[in-house]
Amino acid sequence: MSAWVLPDHIADVLPSEARHIEELRRGLLDTARSYGYELVMPPLLEHLDSLLTGTGEALDLQTFKLVDQLSGRSLGLRADTTQQVARIDAHLLNRRGVTRLCYCGPVLHTRPDRPHATREPLQFGAEIYGHPGIEADIEAVLLSLECLRSANVQDVSVDLADVRIVRSLLAGLPVGLQTLARVHAALAAKDASELTSLARDFPAKAREGLLALLQLYGDASVLDEAEIALKAISGVRQVLSDLRAIAARVQSARVTFDLADLRGYAYYSGARFAVYAQGASDALVRGGRYDEVGAVFGRNRPAAGFSLDVKQLVGVVSPRPLKAAIRAPWGEAPDVNAAIAALRQQGETVVCMLPGHGSEVDEFHCDRELVQAEGRWVVRAL
Repeated sequence: MSAWVLPDHIADVLPSEARHIEELRRGLLDTARSYGYELVMPPLLEHLDSLLTGTGEALDLQTFKLVDQLSGRSLGLRADTTQQVARIDAHLLNRRGVTRLCYCGPVLHTRPDRPHATREPLQFGAEIYGHPGIEADIEAVLLSLECLRSANVQDVSVDLADVRIVRSLLAGLPVGLQTLARVHAALAAKDASELTSLARDFPAKAREGLLALLQLYGDASVLDEAEIALKAISGVRQVLSDLRAIAARVQSARVTFDLADLRGYAYYSGARFAVYAQGASDALVRGGRYDEVGAVFGRNRPAAGFSLDVKQLVGVVSPRPLKAAIRAPWGEAPDVNAAIAALRQQGETVVCMLPGHGSEVDEFHCDRELVQAEGRWVVRAL
């Protein structure tokens, strides 16, 4: 195998795209900061029990594992940052009130989580801890949409669901973890025959409610249908009210509902959302409420938030124009070096041509040049 061949679904990011990713990263962090979110930088490497406790089997399978040569303990390369941020909130910051935190850094996956995806996403996320009310859920949705707007993402739609509906339907039933996973998979796939088979021994109320969920997707009228179909289920009215409240605050995007969509069910404890956009084959943003995420660190704080992959995001936004630059000669004379330094201090990009070479860059467009005229160095259009 050639020395320059990279592993499957791992790729170098070349100059023009790398700059675009970096500009998006800065824009996303600035947008989160404008909402009052503080930046944290968790480590890429952490003890496995800290990374994986309470996260479910899916994240375990996505995590690269290795042995620490110093301690002999098992370590993991993070596949998701939320658990680490929950640890920071619960154990390091330990604040009593609301805490807003954001982050942006690489994560590693043993397998791509969607077709053609990288196994090294650049994950940006924002999370709010300490508030159990619907306001935190609404802020998470609105901030995610503002982040996409700042990145010039067009034609956005938000899909809403809530895991509490299925939890209410199955409450008190002796359902094993394997059966529960199959029920969730059948709901996600809209597989009525599989769901009927799995629920054949469930009480009629639970079985009929689960099958009704398969048809409960679409616009806001779905919530009215759900209120009728699931009226016998405890707590459903409040769940539907929360979904209506979230949808009412979304003004800049189309809102749909899919009450059978439970992706990330091991993670979420309430409302969850996904944001789609034209040109993206899968959701650009996923988020919701995950109140139990900090329990393993000694503080079961209310939490809501979202995350996205900046590398996926750059693939659906329009390429940015090349930055204008000034071409300048390489010189030893103090006057030309002073002129170049002055231009750079003014915010200009100045590319010096080394002797015997031209300019081959993907990121800049040299539309002007620095030339000497009448004893002075001046900028002239090309």
